[in-house]
Amino acid sequence: MQTLALKDLGATAEEKESTSIPLSQAENGGPDPEDPAKSPPSSPNSSTRKACCFVLQSWFSKKFMTGCVVLFPVAVTFFITWWFIQFVDGFFSPLYERLGVDIFGLGFITSLLFVFFVGVFVSSWMGAAVFSVGEWVIKRMPFVRHIYSASKQISAAISPDQNTTAFKEVAIIRHPRVGEYAFGFITSTVILQRENEDEELCSVFVPTNHLYIGDIFLVNSKEIIRPNLSIREGIEIIVSGGMTMPQVISPQERVARPKERIPMNRMM
Repeated sequence: MQTLALKDLGATAEEKESTSIPLSQAENGGPDPEDPAKSPPSSPNSSTRKACCFVLQSWFSKKFMTGCVVLFPVAVTFFITWWFIQFVDGFFSPLYERLGVDIFGLGFITSLLFVFFVGVFVSSWMGAAVFSVGEWVIKRMPFVRHIYSASKQISAAISPDQNTTAFKEVAIIRHPRVGEYAFGFITSTVILQRENEDEELCSVFVPTNHLYIGDIFLVNSKEIIRPNLSIREGIEIIVSGGMTMPQVISPQERVARPKERIPMNRMM
């Protein structure tokens, strides 16, 4: 009987040891899931599912950003064009509405024809005289004359006539420090008289806020880099913030310089 009682006590102690949980695991709430030896092994299906989800997510994000990059300039162009058509159409569309004619775009076409005929009229001597009188009146107004002068300089810069008030050339000057360059336009030429000799300076307009506001620098004509860019290309570079800048810019002197011919004796 004593032997049986001892065996029962030993079996009970072994069951308690097998069912007991260590104190460290009990405090942490069970086995550590981050421990690979204690955590249950992950199934291959779950890892494959995660990899497929990651690939699909990256592919969708890439294609979505590609679509945004393609559609953004189209949307901006459409929005600006639509706004411009509505803006120009609004000049003569109220007149047609009073006449009972409601056709969208008719005011826009009328505005374009009006601008065309104004250009034809101003090109004649009579139109030029009338325009000069109107310009004289505007320049006598205290505040309006400054706005008109700035607007006229900008319009003259892109004018197809390229008169004396337009930008002469596109220029690149060293500014503000050595090794840095600024993009500008040559507007005029000045002779600086000195005791020894006269120095030819060029007035270079460097825009700081698109084409409306900028700084004027007097730079020696020999120190100016004249790239092979037209005035329109220079204005596009300024307005676009440099995004339309060509990858290679060559000075006009290098472009105009003919290629040197290598003598035959050197080739031999």
